[in-house]
Amino acid sequence: MSATGSLSVEDRLAIQDLLARYAWALDTGDVDGLVACFAPEAVVIEDVFEEPDRWEGHEGIRRLAEHYRNAPGFPGRQHHVSQCLVEGDGERASAKCFAFVTECHGEPPYTLRFTGYYEDKLVKRDGRWLFLERVIRLWDGPVLARFPGKGERAPRKRPPELQIRR
Repeated sequence: MSATGSLSVEDRLAIQDLLARYAWALDTGDVDGLVACFAPEAVVIEDVFEEPDRWEGHEGIRRLAEHYRNAPGFPGRQHHVSQCLVEGDGERASAKCFAFVTECHGEPPYTLRFTGYYEDKLVKRDGRWLFLERVIRLWDGPVLARFPGKGERAPRKRPPELQIRR
């Protein structure tokens, strides 16, 4: 990311709201609410397994949201977003945020399902901030490259229960 740009406080708060709306919509099964977080030409890339998934446009993102809404193990998951670094100007921005997913079923202890981060490209349209691109990554590989012996991404096979039908 480039040096801190000229985002207003209002823009920063609107971007934080967008990040929260995405998580709330995803975790409450609000497909329309999730799609509304994205520009019509947006793309979501899940770069978690050996073969990344790519979901393009509102139609593709809707299919992704419907998959998660209908996945038997998904209700009870919460996507947590923190440590967001946001830079840009009043029309475009980029963000990178820590992300983790918990799963809450019944009594504690609960399960930590995912640790990683988001890399986002954002655009402001008609006064609203929207995702133009969201890349979902594990907390491994290049993000750890400054540590000795780290930086190589370990290949991960997709388990059968995480197959997404298109």
